[in-house]
Amino acid sequence: MTIRPPSRTARVLLPAAVAVVLLSGCAQAGDAASDTPTGPTLTATPTGSPVTVTPPPSTGPVPSGTVSAGAGSAAGTLLVSDFGSDTVTFVDPARGATGSVRAGTAPYGLALGKDGRAWVATAEGVAVVDTTTRERLALVPYRTDTGPVTTGEYRGGGMGIALSPDGKRVYVGVNVPGGNGTLEVIDTASLKVVEVVDVGRRPFDVDVSRDGSAVYATNHDSFDVTVVDADSLDARRVEVAPYGTEGGLGSWLKPHYTAVRPSDGKLLLPFEGERLAVVDPATGRVEIESMTANTHQHGATVTPDGTLFAVGTGPIDPSEDRGPSLTVRSPEGVERVYPLDGPHEDVAVSKDGGTAYVTGGFTRDGYWDGLSVVDLTSGEVKRLAAGSRPLGVVVF
Repeated sequence: MTIRPPSRTARVLLPAAVAVVLLSGCAQAGDAASDTPTGPTLTATPTGSPVTVTPPPSTGPVPSGTVSAGAGSAAGTLLVSDFGSDTVTFVDPARGATGSVRAGTAPYGLALGKDGRAWVATAEGVAVVDTTTRERLALVPYRTDTGPVTTGEYRGGGMGIALSPDGKRVYVGVNVPGGNGTLEVIDTASLKVVEVVDVGRRPFDVDVSRDGSAVYATNHDSFDVTVVDADSLDARRVEVAPYGTEGGLGSWLKPHYTAVRPSDGKLLLPFEGERLAVVDPATGRVEIESMTANTHQHGATVTPDGTLFAVGTGPIDPSEDRGPSLTVRSPEGVERVYPLDGPHEDVAVSKDGGTAYVTGGFTRDGYWDGLSVVDLTSGEVKRLAAGSRPLGVVVF
């Protein structure tokens, strides 16, 4: 296994004064889009022997109309959350945006139910959007006090969001500026918050086990994942910090997004295009495998066959790190890295597995209003204008 020297940690710690200003989260990377090649880079590097890391023990709906409506959506339509506005946007991969619907302030994560309803984590509450009629059906307010409704990277309110497999519960990670967040549980029939569970700081992502028995909140600013029993709501912390926790709130080297591996239910968390943390949520054991992209990574998803997709947002240190990219990693650990033009945030994959859609919103500066459409066979990457600073993306 090849892992770059630990000097990376020293390079990325923010000066104390800057850390106080930022409060939390990733440090500013500068212009991550510069000098980025346009064609794909092929790498076929097995992971090698993993290194084992031992962690320490561990109210009612508000109706709303639409901004812009359209006809029912065809199969393969995309929905993106417009972090730069109060809307979600429908996108035809061939034609671009086809209409937007008001969701709520600064929409972040998205979850799509089998009934065609999309659940959108906003600063105000969870919006419920009918993707067929293209209207907002409700806005479910949070129980958690997140302070004034604001916009921007550190705004309070919903971040990661996921549905239970049976569609009866929505789980949303709620950021509380300056403190620990919560996981709120919404009953999809009554459209009310029914439970609140304490989790870590800034829950970037929320995922659910395939059988629905456990919920995972990935907490960016506390270097951990909160594992929540879906029945009892008992919660426990699993530290995920392959570079350590030095630097605290000013560190770049934190978890962002998680994918649940279909084969065994383990959690996959990419770090820096260098290390993949593989977490056993039952035992809390963390194993580290090597990655090859060498870029700061955010969004992650996994397809049913176990292929992992990880979004590279760009370099921490442009003199040593590579630019934005999309890593596609086989279940055997072989990676193909597609360079991208400019920062990106999250990724979804077409149902036939042939195309990836990577959002250009990005939670830091340098974002753009559109998607990169990646042909996973040819390596061709096209830009598609769509939405306003799009972060979350789903395919339906």
